[in-house]
Amino acid sequence: MFEVVFLGTSASAPSIHRGLAAQAVLAGDQRFLIDCGEGTQRQILRSGIGYKRLNNILLTHAHLDHILGLGGLISTFAHWESLDELNIWGGKATLDRVSALLYGVVLDYERLPIKIQMYDLKPGVFFENKDFTVTAFPVTHRGPGNFGFCFQQKTHRPFLVEKAEALGVPAGPERGQLVKGESVTLPDGTRVTPDMVLGEAVRGAKLVHIGDIGRLDTVREIVRAADMLVIEATFLQPDVDAARAFGHITAHEAAALARDSGVHTLLLTHVSRRYRERDIVEEARAVFPNTHVVRDLEHYIMRRGQAPEKKLEEAHEDE
Repeated sequence: MFEVVFLGTSASAPSIHRGLAAQAVLAGDQRFLIDCGEGTQRQILRSGIGYKRLNNILLTHAHLDHILGLGGLISTFAHWESLDELNIWGGKATLDRVSALLYGVVLDYERLPIKIQMYDLKPGVFFENKDFTVTAFPVTHRGPGNFGFCFQQKTHRPFLVEKAEALGVPAGPERGQLVKGESVTLPDGTRVTPDMVLGEAVRGAKLVHIGDIGRLDTVREIVRAADMLVIEATFLQPDVDAARAFGHITAHEAAALARDSGVHTLLLTHVSRRYRERDIVEEARAVFPNTHVVRDLEHYIMRRGQAPEKKLEEAHEDE
């Protein structure tokens, strides 16, 4: 199961209702913070998720509206939190800027009591455990080293308890071996293979997160069949020329990508205060009806084999 908490959904500058870019992805016992715009640490507290185990930070690119909040967040970690290690992933240009911020300003006169590891992202899987993988993929925006992220839950074959009981497989380590794909031999000599007690494979949930992006042809394959796509909608289609000039896309284009790639649910973020929210919704839903413009502190849940759903409903007036 993946959960996404939207901490900041504004583009470039905050508005009254929207903070700067940041999202938290909760996956089992792992937590990932994607981007960290100014004000993120307060949004973490307001969201209720807190700082505990929030030690994996994924950065889409080097622009200040996506990284400037790291200074305050890590200063708080240094003084108040008990994290042993902080892992930061990003492209080289992003990490260079983050290093200048952290070691040239924030940590200049203090000793940080935690270990900070910075990882120069390359395309491919960079995080994996028994349940899911996280893949980085390059995207086109202004400047080098921009990345999107794909969270993919691993394929699962459910254990069929009734079949196991009929075959005489006792509850215990034998069942664990079968789940791992290993055959077992029972005390009476019966050999039981995984195929005898495991059901059909069920594909895991797929979450694709894309920050700022200026062209979509390079990401279509990785977006294909995503259960949930999170992507920017900085401009509306009448301003497509301005979108290109600044390395962004329109809500219409994001919706067309979702439609053509077999996405289930489209969540639009990085919203500019130049537009009304309802106009963004109208443009996108005309192309792809299952579109939502997310707001700060909204919380979405993705479960294997189920449609993504919103956990919390916040009452806001239209901007």
